[in-house]
Amino acid sequence: MTKQDTTDKLWGGRFTEATDAFVERFTASVDFDRRMYHHDIRGSIAHATMLAKVGVLTEEERDQIINGLREIEAEIEAGAFEWSVKLEDVHMNIEARLTQKIGITGKKLHTGRSRNDQVATDIRLYLRDEVDVIAADLLRLIAALADLAEREADAIMPGFTHLQTAQPVTFGHHMLAWAEMLKRDFSRLLDCRERFNVSPLGAAALAGTTYPIDRQYTSELLGFNGPAENSLDAVSDRDFAIEFCSFASLLMMHLSRFSEELVLWTSAQFNFINLPDRFCTGSSIMPQKKNPDVPELIRGKSGRVSGHLISLLMLMKSQPLAYNKDNQEDKEPLFDAIDTVKGCLKAYGDMMPAVSVNRDSMAESARRGFSTATDLADYLVRKGLPFRDAHEVVGKAVALGVSSGRDLSEMSLEELRQFSMDIDADVFEVLTLEGSVNARNHIGGTAPEQVRAAVVRTREWLKRNTEM
Repeated sequence: MTKQDTTDKLWGGRFTEATDAFVERFTASVDFDRRMYHHDIRGSIAHATMLAKVGVLTEEERDQIINGLREIEAEIEAGAFEWSVKLEDVHMNIEARLTQKIGITGKKLHTGRSRNDQVATDIRLYLRDEVDVIAADLLRLIAALADLAEREADAIMPGFTHLQTAQPVTFGHHMLAWAEMLKRDFSRLLDCRERFNVSPLGAAALAGTTYPIDRQYTSELLGFNGPAENSLDAVSDRDFAIEFCSFASLLMMHLSRFSEELVLWTSAQFNFINLPDRFCTGSSIMPQKKNPDVPELIRGKSGRVSGHLISLLMLMKSQPLAYNKDNQEDKEPLFDAIDTVKGCLKAYGDMMPAVSVNRDSMAESARRGFSTATDLADYLVRKGLPFRDAHEVVGKAVALGVSSGRDLSEMSLEELRQFSMDIDADVFEVLTLEGSVNARNHIGGTAPEQVRAAVVRTREWLKRNTEM
């Protein structure tokens, strides 16, 4: 091989033989990091603008570079750009094309920076844009749950612990429980965004640069909160990607749990809700089937995203400072986590407004399982009976119900009074499902009045966060 064979690479001056063809393919990242082309070009424009400001480039050179980069961006968006594995990644592909277009001036763009700070900047710019999309999708889903909660504020269903009937709750209250979890996920996402929104540009390979760069200026041009404080840290850590995947794993865990409930509730055994046909599929052999494939798939995808979190943690755990080639492996898990979260949030945001509730089925289910037993115990406590004694009285009444196949509300006053003479005719007011949920009329309670008040607060929260 000749020396000329090695200079295809923008870094090839030190090498005496060409890269092995397999190694070239094995180490290339352009097949997946090309999605960051817009952010790479944006970062390069900011860098060139700064270099002209401090006198490293002339204004004419700056304008040549910027115009060339914008032409390249147009080529990429038109599908006319030829990506090359030989040029390894998105950064080198764009830089090589720039030099091809504008000549030697294109080679000046990389002055005062390294691919190390370049890629760290690009990933943050890319992730920041994706976080903003995901944040909007989260707000959309929370708003849909608030609307559904308001619509079904007084629809009664059984509340469960251990998946056993516990106490009556309202469907609206249940939807707002999910909304609260998603609100915390939203908060975690914004916290993550705030922490990673600093600029690595200018950190160069690891130690900074001898050129008189203005890092504060490039930081402002790119919308960062400020430049990263330490050049070693700026290029070597990917904790921001790990933190995003931690957020994503928590969000997907919540969506997985939510999906599990939707799958149960759509079954013939529960029959609590109906999902629109467009979010379900049928069976190739059983014509009666309507399968809740969307929530099932989202439930499955939660493991995929959690796997990406573990992958990134293992990627970083043994790396010395500063940059290592290992960090090329940060992108595919991060990109797939982003894509998966966006897809799942879109599916939920489209699906939940179209959910219909089978009120009669839910109420009938709530009447089974003695869901108002705690209400009877509370009733006896208000009559002066110690709670433990009341608990025993109600347990005996439930035993009678089990043996006779009747709910507490279906027993006569005389039958109930055999367990406690403190029980009077007014007991039936607390043994109804409506009486049970209405009695829990405090902030955080399941009473319809409280559900509607919580919807108002949720919409106020949505307005504050939408206006940010």
